[in-house]
Formats: sequence, C-alpha cells, structure tokens
Amino acid sequence: MSTPGLEDMQQAVINGNIRLARQLAKELVESGADLLQAIERGFAPGIRRVGELWEEGEYFLPELVQGAEAMKAAMDTIHPALEARQGRREPRGRVVIGTVQGDLHDIGKTLVATLLRANGFQVHDLGNDVPIQAFIRKATEVGADIVAGSALLTTTMPGQKALVDAVAEAGLSDSLKVMVGGSPTTARWAAQIGAAHAENAQRAVQVAMELVS
Repeated sequence: MSTPGLEDMQQAVINGNIRLARQLAKELVESGADLLQAIERGFAPGIRRVGELWEEGEYFLPELVQGAEAMKAAMDTIHPALEARQGRREPRGRVVIGTVQGDLHDIGKTLVATLLRANGFQVHDLGNDVPIQAFIRKATEVGADIVAGSALLTTTMPGQKALVDAVAEAGLSDSLKVMVGGSPTTARWAAQIGAAHAENAQRAVQVAMELVS
C-alpha cells in the first residue's frame, strides 16, 4: 500500500475530517512508513494550523473541536503501531502530562504527548482541567521522571507554579522534574517558577530528553 501524502494528512485535520484522518492514519501504519516523520510533517502541522486559524478568528469553537477530534482519531490509530514497533524495551522516561485545572484546552498538550510516546517515553495523559494533586498522585503511582503542565490561558498559568510547589511539598523535587508549556508561557516564566520550558511539541521532546539524561 502506498504511503498517504503529508499534505492530505494536514488537510484532513484542518478540515476536521475525522473519517479521512483515521483512514489516512490506517494507511500510514499499513504502509510501514516512518510514523514519527509522518506525524511531525503531516498531522502535526495540520493541528498547528487549526490553532492558528482559531487565534486569527477564522475558526470558531466547532471548527477547533472538529480539528482536535480529527487529530485524535489519527493518533488513536497510530499509537498502537508505535508501541508495537518499540516493543517491550525500557522506556526512555516516564511522563505525566495534563492541562492544569481551570483550562480546557488540550490540542497542544495532546500533540506533545503523542511525540513523547513516539520518541520512546511512557506517557500518562491526564487530559485537561487536571487538579494539581492528581498530577502528584499519578506521578507517584507510576514513578514518573517528568510532570508536564500545560496552560493556554494567562489566568491558569498560576496553576503551573502550584504544580512546582506541590512537587516540592511532596518531597519529590530531586527525582521529579517539572516541564511547562502553552502559548502564554515563556522561558522567563518557567525560570521564575523553577520549571523547564518548551515552546512547542518538538522542543518538548528535546527538553524531556535533556531532563532524563
């Protein structure tokens, strides 16, 4: 079976075509092609463009949700194949990730989780609107190396500081690193609260690798 085109993957997500995104992902898996490259050059630019159209006022909530669902359908199809190809080898690291409480955005966070998995990390995605103690409980349960908190609203950014504080209060600062991200966040903000920062999904993978090295 031929490998589906990267542009087709992008457009399926931009158009919010869930059925097509799932079908292209299925064809991608069956083709035996490089899954990570296809995600990074096909589906990922599609969901980034959806976010841009939302910020530009061209897309509204229904289009944003539809694009996110198309991306999710593709990733749900690809994830089992990624795990099968990685086999039972020891994960590069264990990550607990979620969007902090009060924030319902999770497109960027989901993309980060996908790329981390693709690069050999074991990822526990808690979803959005996650209470701080839920991060701590899960991180303790799975022996996480990294806890990652996303915020897409300036009003929920304090939740990232609360996450850093909660890690310290739990006595986990030596073994559990905190990574933050989201469009209103900056490296300066992360430094102020004592966390690592990633400005996009690709960078998040690099930062995660540095944190577990």
